[in-house]
Amino acid sequence: MKAPQVRIAGLGTYSPAKILTNADWERMLETSDTWIQERTGIRERHVAEEGETTASMAAEASVRALADAGCEAGQVDSIVVASATPDRLLPSVAVDLQARIGAVNAQAFDVQAACSGWLYGLVVGEGLIASGTGERVLVLGAEKLTAIMDWQDRSTAVLFGDGAGAALLTKADGDRGIISSYLRSDGTLAELLWRPGGGAIHPPSEAMLKDRSYYIKMAGREVFKHAVRNMADAAGKALQKAGITADQVDLLVPHQANLRIIDATAEHAGIPPERCFVNVDRYGNTSSASIPIALDEARRSGRLKPGMTVLMVTFGAGLTWGAMVVKW
Repeated sequence: MKAPQVRIAGLGTYSPAKILTNADWERMLETSDTWIQERTGIRERHVAEEGETTASMAAEASVRALADAGCEAGQVDSIVVASATPDRLLPSVAVDLQARIGAVNAQAFDVQAACSGWLYGLVVGEGLIASGTGERVLVLGAEKLTAIMDWQDRSTAVLFGDGAGAALLTKADGDRGIISSYLRSDGTLAELLWRPGGGAIHPPSEAMLKDRSYYIKMAGREVFKHAVRNMADAAGKALQKAGITADQVDLLVPHQANLRIIDATAEHAGIPPERCFVNVDRYGNTSSASIPIALDEARRSGRLKPGMTVLMVTFGAGLTWGAMVVKW
């Protein structure tokens, strides 16, 4: 296993206080708790209330990550925010976050890789530090997915939740840090999971709101197939680059989209269920925020301990996917 150049020095997460249960969905849509749990494994999800924004949730997570790392906001020199739900298209969530936390010395920008965004952001942050461009990089996954989901579509609405997760990256000291990563995408499959309207091709209009093209559309069966195959492949590639095998992984922390996808990915990757961290039942799919939220919860619950080898694996719209090996 190669020596890392960059480590995660601090973690912090935020989830809105409001919880939407499957019983709540039963009252709003023609669905049931049994139907939702059998197909997704989700029981409840956190939902942002009025006034809670992608940037405000990112700020809460950031303050906690900086405190965890013992770092002041003014010491941060780069902010990378991964989000598919920016508060506005211009300017970025990252500059709003910079202003909120007082990171006056930071360059700030967004990346967009949907659910894979936080891992993409970590790789960008790793590159900034390795190249000497930065020393302390704050990487966020922050989402208000309830703002872009179709509340009338039972096949997608029950899947999503809101939240944010932050990591402060610094130079590695010793053998703890990012060991390897593997990222891929396939734009030819974009329409399997996308928002047709709302951008420059189909700007906001009365017709767009009427045909509901503003909201997330998903071809569930096809996404499932590609997710399992590509996540398992990414896991294998990242392990190969790290020079280790699946039996040396202490904890798998996958993107929390669907319990059946998680189970199938772990099986294909050769990692037993007891070494896989799952919290999709209580958060739903929080897109780019899902892995940092899961990672932080694993740490706080004692599942993730110093010295462990962690494999993170993800998949999202684009299509995008990837994996990362970290020595914790």
